Amino acid sequence: MKNHRHTAIRDLLVKTSVNISNQDALRRKLAERGIHVTQATLSRDIRELKLMKGPSGYALPANMDGEDDLPEIAGVLRDFGLEVRQAQNLLVVLTTMGGAQPVAASLDYEEWPEVVGTIAGDNTVLIICPDGRKAEDLKARIEAFLV
Repeated sequence: MKNHRHTAIRDLLVKTSVNISNQDALRRKLAERGIHVTQATLSRDIRELKLMKGPSGYALPANMDGEDDLPEIAGVLRDFGLEVRQAQNLLVVLTTMGGAQPVAASLDYEEWPEVVGTIAGDNTVLIICPDGRKAEDLKARIEAFLV
């Protein structure tokens, strides 16, 4: 079932001329094909397929040669990141419009111990850290990539 869903998502992104700008649009397109999924399942599929979200909507990663890696965090932060701000144990990464999803996905993929979790909007990523000290360390690491 999961393979069938993943194939359908790839087909939608490659073979249709319609831009799929958000998860709900993708969910509706899958439902038109008889594939009904929850938001949680669709989020997991997006993460597993390593879909990137840009100004024109979701797209498959450019590197489809069998490698299973997301773009390196350094490249993603360099391409989309603008600034990082700290508020106690929380960090907010400001990104270009539509850049928050790739940044959050890359941070999640890194599995850094300073990151408890991330929440992405359109141009901001909230990073939750265990404490202020770890947030400070992570802020410095992220700022090094933004230069």
